[in-house]
Amino acid sequence: MDSVRAIIIRVNDHWQSAHSAKVRAFWDHAAYQTGNMAAYEVTGKSTYIQYATDWAIFNQWQGATSNDKANWKYNYGETMDHVLFGDWQVCFQTYIDLYNLDKQQDPQKIARAKEVIEYEMSTSKNDYWWWSDGLYMVMPVMTKLYKVTHDRRYLDKLFEYFSYADSVMFDAEVGLYYRDARYVYPKHKTPDAKKDFWSRGDGWVFAALAKMLADLPKNAPHRALYLSRFKSMAKAVAAAQQPEGYWCRSLLDGKFAPGPETSGTAFFVYGMQKGINDGILSGTTYQMVANKGWAYLKNIALQPDGTVGYVQPIGDRAIPGQIVDKQSTADFGVGAFLLAAAARYKHLKSF
Repeated sequence: MDSVRAIIIRVNDHWQSAHSAKVRAFWDHAAYQTGNMAAYEVTGKSTYIQYATDWAIFNQWQGATSNDKANWKYNYGETMDHVLFGDWQVCFQTYIDLYNLDKQQDPQKIARAKEVIEYEMSTSKNDYWWWSDGLYMVMPVMTKLYKVTHDRRYLDKLFEYFSYADSVMFDAEVGLYYRDARYVYPKHKTPDAKKDFWSRGDGWVFAALAKMLADLPKNAPHRALYLSRFKSMAKAVAAAQQPEGYWCRSLLDGKFAPGPETSGTAFFVYGMQKGINDGILSGTTYQMVANKGWAYLKNIALQPDGTVGYVQPIGDRAIPGQIVDKQSTADFGVGAFLLAAAARYKHLKSF
């Protein structure tokens, strides 16, 4: 247990020492911050909270900053008009966490989160989550806001948006999610004519379900569906694990883009371990999978100086020939590693 805590501190201190908190609130930095908050939860290091707070203040507790609702968009975009695009909303997870840790609970910290999500819920659209990453970006935001407000609309709309995403991307035969509609089989295939499920893409969904189920009321009307999807993914993910403990970039076709990849692996380890910790996955069935995945993260992905390596660069699919090695790192990969490590710490602490 203490060794895992030491790893968390080594990794997070290394990252923060080399990277300013004053960066935009887009998905890559914001996904790191979800791991930073998990690191704070198990270490209690006040510098981690300060780093997150400095980032939130720099971004004025907002994602995309446009106030012209008539021009708000949710297709892919990095401009300030893309307020409704989930990659600009994952920051709200950390803002809500900081709000909950604040004794005064300053409403300004979650004002923009509420404004944006409540605007979405006021529209008739249901296709906000058109890519798998979006489930990690926003599903936990909605359950976190429900816990703060007790407004049932957050759960009703979550189901509506998830149902759309599920209808577009879920493969019931395999139990996994395509990254988006472009990759659905048989329209898209690997060179060996196999279904192509992108590791990090499914990692986002698996981690999102683990996070969301932890916050979702036990009597929520659609909890059984979310739990069913989580368990089907756990089964499929476990079957796709490589003997060395990692998952390839293309889950079912390791030859297509072979070798270790850390971001997808870390999200799978996090989801698997959190599911066991929370009593919704069988430890008898899945703890060995989590153990092997953690061994890869600790012994191969983690470098002596605290760098988290073998992180596939930003993208949307497995790419043959792409260089992913021990020097390949990124903020979102560090965040995923910290989530997995924190879940591992809690598992060991339970004994």
